[in-house]
Amino acid sequence: QVQLAESGGGLVKVGESLRLSCTGTGRRAASTYAMAWFRQARGREREGVAAVSGSGGSAYVQGSVMGGFTTSSDNAKNTIYLQINSLKPKETGIYYCAADSRGTLASTRVIQYDYWGGGTQVTVSS
Repeated sequence: QVQLAESGGGLVKVGESLRLSCTGTGRRAASTYAMAWFRQARGREREGVAAVSGSGGSAYVQGSVMGGFTTSSDNAKNTIYLQINSLKPKETGIYYCAADSRGTLASTRVIQYDYWGGGTQVTVSS
């Protein structure tokens, strides 16, 4: 079992920044899992935002959301981060982190991930 907990969301104004964190716990060090960030706006499908490989050696942001997004990891803390700068109203949604307990390759494909956090709400007001 893997438990994931996101934090760092909130209500911000256009142009402000947030750093989301996701910490994994479980019977195996979460640092060995591929992990990713997804977001879901109201009425829309969940979309991949960024991913980090199990080793932390590979990290990328999905091309469709590039701009103010960067992702990183701290394997010693079993934590991944999503830094979002210059937030826009269209980036409002629930941000989820996910872990792939079966592999280590970074991906933003929803079907790859078998563990999910409960999400953290990001609301950008104009």
